[in-house]
Amino acid sequence: MTEIANKETQLQKEIEQLRSELVAAHLSKDVRTAELLNSEERFALAMRGASDGLWDWDLATDDVYYSPRWKSMLGYSEHELENTLSTWAAMVHVDDKGFVLKNVQKFLSGEVDTFEVEMRMRHKVGHDVFIRSRAFKVTRGENNETIRLIGTHVDITQQKKSEFFNERNTKILELIAKGKPASKIYAEIALMYEERHSGLRCSMLELKGGKLLHAGAPSLPKSYCKAVHGLEYGPQVGSCGTSTYTGKRVLVENIATDPKWADLKYVALPYGMRSCWSEPIKSSSGKVLGAFGMYHDYPALPNEQESNDLTSAARLAGIVMEREQNQKRIQNLAYTDELTKLSSRPHFYINIEELVKISAREKNKFGLLYIDLDNFKTVNDSLGHDVGDLLLKKVAQRLKSACREIDYIARLSGDEFCIAVNNVMDDYGAAHVAQRCLELISKPVELAGRKFTPACSIGIAHYPDDGIDLQTILKAADTALYAAKDLGKNRFAFYKKELTDKAEYRFKIEQHLREAIEQQQLSLVYQPKVDIKSGNIIGVEALSRWNHPLLGQVSPVDFISMAEQIGMIKPLTEWVLKTACNQSTLWKEAGFSSIIMAVNISPSHFLDSDLVPLIKRVIKETGILPGDLELEVTEGVIQTNPENLAVFEHLKELGILLAIDDFGVGYSSFASLKHLNVDYLKIDKYFIDDILVDHKAKLLVGSMIEMGHNLEHKITAEGIESEEQATMLQELGCDYAQGYFFSKPVSANQISKLLGRKLTGQ
Repeated sequence: MTEIANKETQLQKEIEQLRSELVAAHLSKDVRTAELLNSEERFALAMRGASDGLWDWDLATDDVYYSPRWKSMLGYSEHELENTLSTWAAMVHVDDKGFVLKNVQKFLSGEVDTFEVEMRMRHKVGHDVFIRSRAFKVTRGENNETIRLIGTHVDITQQKKSEFFNERNTKILELIAKGKPASKIYAEIALMYEERHSGLRCSMLELKGGKLLHAGAPSLPKSYCKAVHGLEYGPQVGSCGTSTYTGKRVLVENIATDPKWADLKYVALPYGMRSCWSEPIKSSSGKVLGAFGMYHDYPALPNEQESNDLTSAARLAGIVMEREQNQKRIQNLAYTDELTKLSSRPHFYINIEELVKISAREKNKFGLLYIDLDNFKTVNDSLGHDVGDLLLKKVAQRLKSACREIDYIARLSGDEFCIAVNNVMDDYGAAHVAQRCLELISKPVELAGRKFTPACSIGIAHYPDDGIDLQTILKAADTALYAAKDLGKNRFAFYKKELTDKAEYRFKIEQHLREAIEQQQLSLVYQPKVDIKSGNIIGVEALSRWNHPLLGQVSPVDFISMAEQIGMIKPLTEWVLKTACNQSTLWKEAGFSSIIMAVNISPSHFLDSDLVPLIKRVIKETGILPGDLELEVTEGVIQTNPENLAVFEHLKELGILLAIDDFGVGYSSFASLKHLNVDYLKIDKYFIDDILVDHKAKLLVGSMIEMGHNLEHKITAEGIESEEQATMLQELGCDYAQGYFFSKPVSANQISKLLGRKLTGQ
């Protein structure tokens, strides 16, 4: 570099001397033409020796002389460009033009004594050439009027590229030192080498489990990266796949013809990739971590500089990739329990603190399960710590399978585990997870040739009910854990005892309900529906009851909702339908005609594809007339969804009567009712209770009756408990009524005694 600089300095001195002679020759009145030409020729030769381009700008005419070297520097022949200022203006970079002209004005006005600028000019083939331009003035007359500017152009592209390269390299080293994300550093590495070599695109791939994963390729099409992401490496898998497999450099001159690209060229060629050179990315110990690929849009092998850059690029990427893998390994050790592979205590704390923030912001509720193995010390003492570790690993697997995907599980220490149960809607969501944990953990396991049945105790706390930060909710769950152990172990307990009692009762219901439904241990009672004007019984509503030997009389509210949760609502509904329809047939055979049997259908079952076939099957098996069967659904299913409407239509085609139950308290709307073909609207007891004392309630009931009649629906009022209520409803035009005023739900035998009577109160 010093030798080149000295040569340039010497040439510059020669140019300055010749310039002075040339200016003097132009201004001397006595100079001979031959001397003038001789000076100009010597000046041009000096420019050629210095590899400079010469330009001469006549300020009066704006004509500019561009030397052959000036033109060839930008890829043009001697006669291709016009000798005008507009030629330069069209070729200089738009962002540099104003800056250059401003400096010209300063030089011409005498504000500055020298003119030297750096600018970018467009080469004929399209890339930018960095130019350093210097100039001097040619003046005349006593006023030294500037008539011309004569200057030189020097191509400093390689020098600028070296500067940019060094700047980028320094920036990358800073990013590495500051621990910035690897993806950002990979992109910077690729861009650094792409700027250094025209037409180059770079890619870094990481080797994981025998597969190539794109780590950074900012200039490659995303669709190409996606197509090759996840490819298994091998001896004939492109350039990078082969390079990572062999651990050696792979140079592919022509992707279209090289056999290593036989299966991949159809992915690369459409994106203009014609050659690919790959260098394995290795760790400091020599382990292959991935590959650095350089793609060109023409078939080629690397020159010396490109070859050296391929090596240095892979080494630089290797520093980043090894650092990233080491950081992940360190983080994994810090955040993962080595024995069970569950999250560690520190990682669990971090996640719970974040979950608290999210739950507070979104007003969500979550449960925390604190789990401790029962009698684990006995296993360690009798069978040894190695066997104890095997048990912990087995327990961790079982706990993980008990969780939902949205839950979070960790091993805190020893035989203690914690589970965060996300997005619980009530107090029992976490209890269900706890119950699954108890069931799974208590399955026998063979340890060291001995059969062992593990067990655990679980404490349950809820955010925000039992704590609003990490420490308080953990303390609450830990307190609940000790309560579970005090109650006898192998069970769960809530932080609040009343919740434990309720949860235990619910699980007892769940435990026995499935058996009760399968063995048809439930019973039906029937509540009459009467014509409010005549008092005649025109139908009954079938209601299920469950009297368990241990639990006693279980409320329908509890066991019906439980049946839905455990997936038993369909067999329960089928049993109710068959039993009720058989009873209706028996009454008809006994001479009681026109008794409509009403059966409630769960909203979830109503939209099930099996409902209509089930109704057809029940009608056929029991012999009930379709017009004697009324299906009641809550108004939650009254939506204009085509699927909902289709179910209504299919049932009406069978001749079934349909009623909207609990009308007025859910999601009903005039728009929804307009689309539905139903027979009855049942006004909820909520409105009837206040009809005598609340004027608004009376107005609402009257409006619902009038609206229902206008839409050609019959109206039934539920929950009538007094004669005054019945009288007012009759005055408002209500059609039918149900309630304790007429009759409580009673057995089939009692209904038989009531049929044929007018019910005007008990």
